[in-house]
Amino acid sequence: MSDSGNDTDEPLPPDELGPRLMEVFDLVGPLYRRVQREVERGEAVEGLSVGVRAVLDLLRRHGPMTVPQMGRAQAISRQFVQRMVNDAAARDLVESTPNPAHRRSSLIRLTDGGRAAITAVVAREHAVLREVGGDLTDADLRACVHVLTQMLALFDTVDVDGPPPRPVRATPP
Repeated sequence: MSDSGNDTDEPLPPDELGPRLMEVFDLVGPLYRRVQREVERGEAVEGLSVGVRAVLDLLRRHGPMTVPQMGRAQAISRQFVQRMVNDAAARDLVESTPNPAHRRSSLIRLTDGGRAAITAVVAREHAVLREVGGDLTDADLRACVHVLTQMLALFDTVDVDGPPPRPVRATPP
């Protein structure tokens, strides 16, 4: 990270904020891809793909959810979530139950086997994460979560189910 020389608790001016947040984006992408690879390595042990693991973990943390709710929570398409739910259901890790709030959108919940599987995965991941160095404090982690939450909120309106936007062509000068 760069040293902007501004170590105050004052909000950064927009012209400084943009480049500093790009430093965060530059770290988040490789971090996400490396974590995804680590989860994939664990697939050989637990037999869970990254997508199924994400569905099971959402249900572990939030309880029964609909496919659209899971898609919104993870900013991924309903179609992808539905495929992951189907994969998990085929392995008896999740099951559909009637949704009293919406007849056409079933609630998906963990089975006992699904709960055991995601509990084992999370325990393995926590063991790996305990190895992070740097003497991180609770304040460090709260600040990190705060920054990432603000960055995520900026993109809340992105439509993850629609077609990708067409590229804008630059007009020659």
